[in-house]
Amino acid sequence: ITPYSYYVYLDEADISVDYTLSHQSAIYELNFGKDEDVAVILNSRNGELNWDGTALSGYQNLVNNTKVYLYLVPEQTPESVSDTHASGRNANLVLSWPKENKKLTLRYGISFIDEMQARKNLEREVSGKSYSEIADAGRELWNTELSKIEVSGGSEDDKVLFYTSLYRSYERPVSISEDGRYFSAFDGKVHEDFGRPFYTDDWIWDSYRAHHPLRILIDAKREEDILNSFLLMSEQMDNFWLPTFPEITGDSRRMNSNHGVITLLDAHVKGLKNFDLEKAYLAGKGAIMEKTLAPWSGAPSGELDKFYHEKGFIPALRDSEVETIPEVHSFERRQPVAVTLGTSYDQWSLAQLAKSLGLNDDYEYFMNASYNYRNLYNKETGFFHPKDKNGNFIQPFDYRYDGGMGARGYYGENNGWVYRWDVPHNIPDLISLMGGKKQFANNLDAMFVEPLGKSKYAFYSELPDHTGNVGQFSMANEPSLHIPYLYNYAGEPWKTQKRIRTLINQWFRNDLMGVPGDEDGGGLSSFIVFSQIGFYPVTPGTTEYTIGSPFFEKVKVNLGNGKYLEIEAKNSSFENKYIQSASFNGKSLNSAFIDHFDLMEGGKLVFEMGNRANRSWGIE
Repeated sequence: ITPYSYYVYLDEADISVDYTLSHQSAIYELNFGKDEDVAVILNSRNGELNWDGTALSGYQNLVNNTKVYLYLVPEQTPESVSDTHASGRNANLVLSWPKENKKLTLRYGISFIDEMQARKNLEREVSGKSYSEIADAGRELWNTELSKIEVSGGSEDDKVLFYTSLYRSYERPVSISEDGRYFSAFDGKVHEDFGRPFYTDDWIWDSYRAHHPLRILIDAKREEDILNSFLLMSEQMDNFWLPTFPEITGDSRRMNSNHGVITLLDAHVKGLKNFDLEKAYLAGKGAIMEKTLAPWSGAPSGELDKFYHEKGFIPALRDSEVETIPEVHSFERRQPVAVTLGTSYDQWSLAQLAKSLGLNDDYEYFMNASYNYRNLYNKETGFFHPKDKNGNFIQPFDYRYDGGMGARGYYGENNGWVYRWDVPHNIPDLISLMGGKKQFANNLDAMFVEPLGKSKYAFYSELPDHTGNVGQFSMANEPSLHIPYLYNYAGEPWKTQKRIRTLINQWFRNDLMGVPGDEDGGGLSSFIVFSQIGFYPVTPGTTEYTIGSPFFEKVKVNLGNGKYLEIEAKNSSFENKYIQSASFNGKSLNSAFIDHFDLMEGGKLVFEMGNRANRSWGIE
């Protein structure tokens, strides 16, 4: 498998399958080994198929009035077709050839607009072109994209992991513009794109952390087009709310909080201009103030939201209490700690946008709300702890696994140990809540050694997404990604260097078990890309990166502005994971933090690496 082609041998059927693709079309080459008649079955799953003597066309119904259309042309005319029309669930047509046809070539186009557009996509991209021509064009395209970051040194496994992760970082979102038009499930209409591609299928709860920041660094124009698409979605929906989980079929409202506003702020503070900042603010504000904060819901705000905006936290239910709020999802539940912490970050982001727009009253309001996480901090335990509607902590309580399936009764997919650190917008205040830098670091240490507390069977049956564990730390889910970097804020950067190297070496591998959990549309992969080149955006919405442990001796990043960032890590290896000294453009660097705009000017970041921690580096 490559980014532009796929090969598989079906051993029982004795069929070799080669597949290569363009943007909205593709080619199958099928080679049949058995001495028997050949047939291909096409199933619409739930839709319609038609055969006109030379081509097969049709569609599959998705959800929310969305269809994906197909136009397929076999290069070898079939001897027979089971029917000329089929419709309904599992509708299918069977195309048959005599056994002399040992090789079949199938070209097809897809569209979200209509069958005619699917045909146009096929004719524009793959008609009259050979398999190798399409594959070669794909290879050239992917080489252009993946060469935006060049690495040398490190092990072969490190390089495979890096470039596989960089490739996966392009997995989502996707442009669905077709000849200057696109179908939007956000209003069920076909629109002109006016020269700017329309993107959708973005898992923002996962992607705001590192995926969008990576694209800002290496592909700013595409990022601007993606953010402009967010705002078009907001306009196309009746409510003008920023989407939370935009997909081909519209905004599924999956997960919790409204982190698109963080992504818009991050682009703004890093100098991206080609989207409407006022619209971004209004759409983000509407999503937080007018839509319910209940996870997985697009309902208008209600009783739960009124409570949050008045009291500053989402109230939790005890196990014996029955849910009465209609907008709360029966499986996803309230996730009160996760939603309170996540919305605090969202409201901090709104405050920064309001400040940029000169909306001083809104700035003050949302800055005050950005401290709402404090309302759930339990000073006695040092954890964020769910409270009932009367402001009492839920007791008794175990931060390792209370909350039911996925801890959703209180947190979200991960447990209280992970959400203990979910205040990336105000880490200094979190350090203060925990009693200072030393205790903060001690609490981090404790996380990596705290046992599961149950048998692994019982633990994972309740927390199936809490995998890739080291103690209570979960390498496999996005809320954990920034945690190893927090040692830098406590003045112990050598522990960040050790943890990043050890965690990636342990849980991301060059084999079939290479990712420890859901990859989440680039969410985990972009963490790998940043971490392997040596720094990470702990707080999207600021211009600050924090430094980890670079994996490669040399890295060259094409910044897309005519400038390049070179990173050299002398003597870097798994053993030599510790930074001994550093410089940027010839000047000594004794800080574990570096600014986006400094990096965007290009130049050379140099690290001297060693096998023992230098406890005096990076503590300024």
